[in-house]
Amino acid sequence: MTESIRSKRTRAHHQSGPFRVGRSRTGLGLFATEPIRKGKFIIEYWGKRVPWKDVEDEDQNRYYFDLNTRWAIDGADRRNTARYINHSCKPNAEPYEMRGKIKIYARRGIKPGEEITYDYGKEYFEQFLEPVGCKCAGCANGGGRSRHAFRHASQRASKRSRKR
Repeated sequence: MTESIRSKRTRAHHQSGPFRVGRSRTGLGLFATEPIRKGKFIIEYWGKRVPWKDVEDEDQNRYYFDLNTRWAIDGADRRNTARYINHSCKPNAEPYEMRGKIKIYARRGIKPGEEITYDYGKEYFEQFLEPVGCKCAGCANGGGRSRHAFRHASQRASKRSRKR
């Protein structure tokens, strides 16, 4: 097998769109490459659909996206470009569950070069981010995560769950 054929087979193919993967303050992130209008679809978070009862140690995989109480999407595959979207307490994007799929939409206009972020929710925040400290831009600039932000995050989460 020639080198070019081998590299094509093993190279991860990312989803295409108005974004690129790049360095962020928390590691890798997803950045807009062109203006994204408020309400515009950005990307789908995809992966293997997994029943929660079969998840042995959910603490080990930070890429599980909760569809409902029964199912999750394991987005750990590096080809899942949406996995690079980081948490923010003041996000510019919003995930929605639609017919068993997670679609990410712009909450407001996003400028080229701006990192695309969404709120991972209270449960994820408390389990993974709070113990080490939130490093999103809002918190790094002294904004912090307040009870007010938790209340709004839980209201958004309940709206999403009612749409199911």
